Amino acid sequence: MSEIEQTLPAQERGLWGSIKPYLEKESLAAFFVGVSSGFPFAMIAATLTTRLAQDGIEKSTITAFSLAFLVYNLKPLWAWIVDGVRLPVLGALGQRVSWMLVVGVLVMAATINLALADPKADIAWFALSAVLVGIAGATFDIVIDAYRIETLKPYQLGVGSGMSQYGWRIGSAGAAAVALVVAARYGWSIAYMTCAVFALPAMLTALLMGEPVRRKVVMEKKGLGEIWNSIAGPFAEFFKRSGALLVLLFILVHKIGDTLANLTFRLLFDDLQFSNDEIAFFDVGVGFWAYLIGIFVGGVIYAKIGLKRSVLWALILMAVSNLSFALLAAAGHSNLGMAGAIGFENFASGYGGVVVVAYFSALCDLRFTAAQYALISAGASVVGRFITGTTAGALIEGIGYVDFYLLTTIAALPGILLFWWMARTGLVDAAMGTAGEIGEGGDRAA
Repeated sequence: MSEIEQTLPAQERGLWGSIKPYLEKESLAAFFVGVSSGFPFAMIAATLTTRLAQDGIEKSTITAFSLAFLVYNLKPLWAWIVDGVRLPVLGALGQRVSWMLVVGVLVMAATINLALADPKADIAWFALSAVLVGIAGATFDIVIDAYRIETLKPYQLGVGSGMSQYGWRIGSAGAAAVALVVAARYGWSIAYMTCAVFALPAMLTALLMGEPVRRKVVMEKKGLGEIWNSIAGPFAEFFKRSGALLVLLFILVHKIGDTLANLTFRLLFDDLQFSNDEIAFFDVGVGFWAYLIGIFVGGVIYAKIGLKRSVLWALILMAVSNLSFALLAAAGHSNLGMAGAIGFENFASGYGGVVVVAYFSALCDLRFTAAQYALISAGASVVGRFITGTTAGALIEGIGYVDFYLLTTIAALPGILLFWWMARTGLVDAAMGTAGEIGEGGDRAA
């Protein structure tokens, strides 16, 4: 596998050269497909909770609907279909464009179906309808992630990841806001039907941009051997790379400390007796803007200093952000301390999210983009959530907040040291996928 060039050309590394990629059509496309990616999640998240509560459904039943999110972690099971199955008729538009249109319609149909379901009349059917939105939304994510990675040039991966996250935030928050406003006036059925239009940005973007130039065709035939290759090929290709097992280990462990800490912030705020107004201002207000700034800085830094150094700095920043909450816990009720801890943590999360997602995107082989990124993204989240979700509360009760956050800082060290060693020994480059390599046209990786 060829060595990848991680930064912009020297003549383009100034401030304008770092900002310019945000205005390029590929990055703007990443923003618009991100908008559509965010809205199905919002339909089965807080929006669904509010709808069920207003319909008088019991709290125990409402919390059970969180199971609808599990399908997002199962998407590697069917992601290979998006890579390997050519759709009839629409397939002439291209593999990614045709799937974007079909799955976009399915997401809209699932959302409308959920709109028409009545939780008071048939809670079981309503629950199944929510799961169908989750399945359609997860499949939409598979297509959108593959389209984003294959549309972006290598040097745009950092900026494109940031633009996609901006889009996701706007799509999820926008859909949730529209649903609340419309529901207050016309009811929840009309509100959900209205939100179905959030699928259109990705569909229109695919039609306008066309099939990604970097898309690589895996096969043209439909025999049993080719179908098996669609399923096994992405895994076999990844594990044939030098250092693949270490990369997989990094994917699994890199966010354990950060996830463990993030689960407990509201518990800390409550025990430190911060008011709801203070939490809203600092956690939601200051944190939101710090996160957006972190995303922007992440894209710029990635383009200026390259993948390896920007990812290493991200891992260090996310670890130190956990330490800031140990200081807040030790200081007690302090608005300045809360603003500093929340602001720093959200900045680090925004910055880290961009560069780490860009790295994971660059790990994909362009023949198996959908399947490999679905596997990587699921692995990056499911292990941390499963392990930390069952231990965080017990640890706090046993050792207290200060020691707990010190422990989460230590838990982040294996990921930092592992990535540092992989970068130093050349394994980061050796295990890279074709999505991060210099293309035939001379485009340079970010």
